[in-house]
Order: sequence, then C-alpha cells, then structure tokens
Amino acid sequence: MSGGERAPGRDAVRILHVSDLHFGRPCDPALIEAIEDHIARDRYDVVAVSGDLTQRSRAGEFQRAKVFLRDAARVSAVIAVPGNHDVAWWRSPLHVRGDDAIYRPYREYISEELEPVLRVPGATLVGLNTAQGVSRRTLTWNMRDISIIGDLRRRQVERAHAEFSASPAGDARVIVMHHNPVKGELSQRHGLKNTRRILGAFAQIGVDVVLCGHDHQEAIHFVEHTKRGTVISTAGTVSNRSRGGRPASVNVVTITPETIDVRTLVWSSADAVLADGPSRTFPRHQEPGVRSP
Repeated sequence: MSGGERAPGRDAVRILHVSDLHFGRPCDPALIEAIEDHIARDRYDVVAVSGDLTQRSRAGEFQRAKVFLRDAARVSAVIAVPGNHDVAWWRSPLHVRGDDAIYRPYREYISEELEPVLRVPGATLVGLNTAQGVSRRTLTWNMRDISIIGDLRRRQVERAHAEFSASPAGDARVIVMHHNPVKGELSQRHGLKNTRRILGAFAQIGVDVVLCGHDHQEAIHFVEHTKRGTVISTAGTVSNRSRGGRPASVNVVTITPETIDVRTLVWSSADAVLADGPSRTFPRHQEPGVRSP
C-alpha cells in the first residue's frame, strides 16, 4: 500500500505504529476517530499496522478496517499484516484444506499480499505473517494457545533478508509482524514460538526495529546481541481489550542515521486526546555487512 510522499531533505523516518484495532465489538469509536485525526494532521512517513484489524474476521469488521487504511494512505505510506484475529482458522483447522481458506477474508478486503514490502527514503519495511492459524507447528500443551500462538518459518526470514539486501545501503531495516517475540510484562508470555532463534536470525540479517503487537500492553525493548541490538516496539491495543486495565496506546518510531526513538502516545478517554507517554532512544548500529540467516 502506498500514500503521501516524504518531504525532501528530511533525515528522519517517522512511523506511526498501530496494532490490535479489533474492529467489531471491542472497538472504541472515539479513539479510532482520534487516531484518524492524528494521522491526517501529523502526516507520518509510514503508518504501520501490525495485525488484528478485526475481532472475528467478519466482513463488516474488515470493511471498517479497509476504510481506516484507505484514509491513512491519503497522507502516509501504509503497511499492514494480518494478526491471529484476522485469520479464519476454523475454515481449515490443522490446514486440512490448505492455507487459502483461512486467509480469504483478509485477502478479499485488505490485501492479496500477506507479507508486503514497503520502501521509503531511508527505510525498508518488510511484513512477515506470523498468524498462521492452527497447525501442527503452533500446537502446544496449553489449550489456551489454540489459534493464538504465532509462528515464523526459516524461508520467511530468508525472504526478508533478500528484500533488505535489495535496498540501498544504510536503509533502516524494519520488520512488521503481529506476535510479540519478547515476553509481556503482565502476560508473562511470548506471542511467538522459538523467539530466541528468531531474534538471533533477525540480528544476523541486520534488523534494526521490529514492530509488533498481540500482547495488548505497550512496551519498548532493546534486545542486545553480540555486535548490534534490535529495538522491539510493541504497540498496545487501541480497543477496549487492553491488558490490566491500562489505557489504549500507539507508538511513534523515529529513525535517523544515528538513533532510533520510540515514544508511546497514551489515550486519555477523559480528555479525548493522545498524550505523551514513556519514550526511549537507542543508538543505531550500522554495519558494513550482515550474515545470511
């Protein structure tokens, strides 16, 4: 998806990171309108939506999500990936009928592409689909994990590496995916399987930032590796399903050649505004070369 052009001469790439909109019954219309007004006013380089656009993968929910993405694309470049709530896994449990059935609603209303790639001056954003329904790979001994756990395959990381390698040297490398690879503070759960291996693979291919959601609690992490670090921006939900009664929120990610800044905007329902929340700034480590995963 594409949208407004980035102003010439700017060194920073500004990304509004939104996740877990859950259009449907959990949706907060006042908050959605505030975010839409914010996008129209601030004109980010990119609006990134890291999944769970819907609550039950229903046509009406997808239609409202489509309007949200369409309006954002009028002023910003837009990238979105599916979340577990956007996957109609019951149409093909254990993938007995293949993958097409579970992604049909998302592809009909949002995009045929489940793993989009977006290039803007200064950054390449690669979408990875972690929402793969109920498969043998996502089954655990915990019944609560059914349809919830995310998964990534090696070939997906290899494809991301190829896309990053095709971009200009010095471009920030950003992954957009739904499931959180870092344990949530309140949930004490990873959303993604094999997180240690996957974060290691991301480090090898030089990922600067991961934009994710799923945990319904905002968080900013820095995962340290041998020669570089990876910033994890976990956006909180913008529905009424926030974990632990915390306010809804979105993240603003600003990437310059030297730094990566992540700032949380917290929804104040009493004042009907997005107010400044926690923020962290990290040095950006650029290396002349990275390894294959």
